[in-house]
Amino acid sequence: MSVQEYLDKHLLSRKIEDAVNAAVRAKAPDPVLFISNHTRKAVRCVITKIKARQILDSRGIPTVEVDLYTNKGMFRAAAPSGTSTGMYEAVELRDGDNGKYLGKSVCRAVKNINEKVSEALIGMDPTLQSQIDQAMIDLDKTENKVKELSVYHVLSTSSPSGLLQVPLYKHIADLSGRTSLVLPVPAFTLISGGKHAGNNLSVQEIMILPIGANTFEEALQMGSETYHHLKAIISERYGANGCNVGEDGGFAPNISRQVLFTEGLDLVKEAIDRTGYSERIKIAMDVAATDFCIGTKYDLDYKSPNKSGQNFKTAESMTEMYTQLCKDYPIVSIEDPFDKDDWEHTKLFTGLGICQVVGDDLLMSNPKRIEKAIDEFTCNALLLKVNQIGTVTEAIEAVKLAKDASWGVVTSHRCGETEDSFIADLAVGLSTGQIKAGAPCRGERLAKYNQLLRIEEELSDQAVYAGENWRLH
Repeated sequence: MSVQEYLDKHLLSRKIEDAVNAAVRAKAPDPVLFISNHTRKAVRCVITKIKARQILDSRGIPTVEVDLYTNKGMFRAAAPSGTSTGMYEAVELRDGDNGKYLGKSVCRAVKNINEKVSEALIGMDPTLQSQIDQAMIDLDKTENKVKELSVYHVLSTSSPSGLLQVPLYKHIADLSGRTSLVLPVPAFTLISGGKHAGNNLSVQEIMILPIGANTFEEALQMGSETYHHLKAIISERYGANGCNVGEDGGFAPNISRQVLFTEGLDLVKEAIDRTGYSERIKIAMDVAATDFCIGTKYDLDYKSPNKSGQNFKTAESMTEMYTQLCKDYPIVSIEDPFDKDDWEHTKLFTGLGICQVVGDDLLMSNPKRIEKAIDEFTCNALLLKVNQIGTVTEAIEAVKLAKDASWGVVTSHRCGETEDSFIADLAVGLSTGQIKAGAPCRGERLAKYNQLLRIEEELSDQAVYAGENWRLH
């Protein structure tokens, strides 16, 4: 084949001419580099190989990581996992072999990805999010996605920004039809309890929201300073052991049984006061009430080895307690105040209008459950966890439902996290207005917060921090 025949066969003359014209119009200072990049963009991207492996999450428990190979490069993502995974979320596939990682290994999941899922996806364009997600859903064919430890999440979120020629958060905004980009208010975990810590505290997290910051960078500073003031206060009152942290990085002092909620709230309030940010920082709680619901009552002493059995509360008493706490402290958000199936009392509490009521175990990021909650006015905010529902496409649908109902949306990490920073881009791209990624410490948590710093810097003058409008975006 002659040179001319080769050029004609591949239409190279036209393509090179187009690239040169583009370089001239752009007045490119390095025309060779510009033409190279321009030509590369014109090549259709396809998945050429998928390689899964078992890695460890932030708790030292196995999870799945996937390398996605294309004709334009290799890209990587990893799946987080929760401690209190709900019965309505997509099921994790664990090996169950007690001789390996106490039954938590994921070798079967890795094998399934490398053999079955890989075969289904090779040759597809990884930037076509909905098609990728639907192919994996079709491959599964189960209602609750008995999936390869959130393989959908891993592969769905590994659509690489390097292929897109735009940042990942902008690509997500395009997928969702969003025209605005917003930096979320971070909900920093300051005190951990529940299943996330070994203390007596029944509530899972006490968090702060620096809604009075002017930028995300300032919000991160405010969160860090409050965290370190709290560390000093706890050290003074409980000794150095009180500064041990839970799985999300929040401090886990051995708070007494008698005042389970107020003692922790008092500590956080004092830390806020010491920073001088009192009017600019609000408080949030993740109660995770399902964990201590027994029948129709709630055992606030469920973690105490010497519990007296006297601290059981009815749902009505819990409502009265939350109402009083919101009066006594600057609490603006309460997550899962009741059991995952207690729609009635969640609805009644939401109807009081005293704070944001976030559904996590109640909703499971599942569009069907969200639609039910909207129709019945059950709560007024969604906790978004991509690997609860499984795919980015379904997560976008869930957020659209919530926003159309004028709900708040909190993009959330999981208890067992990885260094993957995807949810930072997700929060900005979907303009959720809120993000929950743990304490302002520990690498797997800071990976998300530091990525938000980079995004804010990249957006420069166009950067908008949700701030006082944290629930409106």
